[in-house]
Amino acid sequence: MTDASQGRSAIVPVPLDSLVVDVLTDNVSDTYVSKALSAVSEFANVVRAGATIISGETLLNANLGFGLQLISKVGAVEHHLLFDTGPEGATFERNCRNLGIELGGIEAIAITHGHWDHMGALPAAVDAIRAGGGTPTVHVNPGMFNQRGVLLQNGSVIQVADVPTPAGLQAQGAAVVNDGDARLLLDGHFYYSGEIPRVSSFEKGRVDHLARRGPNDPWHPDPLLLDERMLVAHVRDLGLIVFSACSHAGIVNVCTEVRALFPEIPIFAVMGGLHLGGVMERIIPDTVEGLRPFGIANIITGHCTGWRALHALADAFGDAVSQSAIGTTYRFDQSLELTR
Repeated sequence: MTDASQGRSAIVPVPLDSLVVDVLTDNVSDTYVSKALSAVSEFANVVRAGATIISGETLLNANLGFGLQLISKVGAVEHHLLFDTGPEGATFERNCRNLGIELGGIEAIAITHGHWDHMGALPAAVDAIRAGGGTPTVHVNPGMFNQRGVLLQNGSVIQVADVPTPAGLQAQGAAVVNDGDARLLLDGHFYYSGEIPRVSSFEKGRVDHLARRGPNDPWHPDPLLLDERMLVAHVRDLGLIVFSACSHAGIVNVCTEVRALFPEIPIFAVMGGLHLGGVMERIIPDTVEGLRPFGIANIITGHCTGWRALHALADAFGDAVSQSAIGTTYRFDQSLELTR
């Protein structure tokens, strides 16, 4: 498929019969929140995994960060992929254990960008997959491995944790694809993007975000985080499911790029962090209006979206908007088309 207006060719994911999404890491724990898309709550999932009592020990831990397990199916072919891993190993391991997830079946890990709250648990995830008999392929790009920092209001800079390196991951036994270009993953079940163009008039990134190559180099502004990537799946009879873990590119830019790449396929759902809290709250009204033309049936917000943005989106789009929460399972398949 070619998008003539952009002069680019898109590699197109195959239509899936079904896609199951497990929320392994997120900022929010809320088993009581209204669920969308035939979603299953944390309580039900831990009971299914073997819990005989609901308690603090049998439930999951919320933490700053984001991580999903995606299970895709076409006919008899099934693939298991992690979309980011969250901030630290103990939380990741506990949450997977309480959900009864067998990590040895994970074939690939798609990392969205080089921030600790998305990659901090990656070494623990690789170790757990290897211990279960798997050999994961980790997909990254070279821009993810700069040091990052935040400019505080008093003018000082605080560095955030470094992320695992390709060499370190390979030493753990993972295969690493460190490439900036777009590619299809796992028999074409998933589209892992290249750099996301910044085209909207208002999504200009984080003014407080800094980067440097190493500890002896000066900090420089890095508002755009050009290393960020998205993941897209195509579920038959529904449309595209777009995963944007932090939306540093801006969720309108993300959807604009998806529309340019796959103009014949509607966007059925967007899921992830929209990074509209804190210093980004000023662009909430523009973001709401910018999303309107896409006609997205389901906007599942999590992680860094912020409560002001969630409320604004819900006011604008009603039941199309829901809150992601740890331990929730979403299933996308033809049965949803029958209920639309």
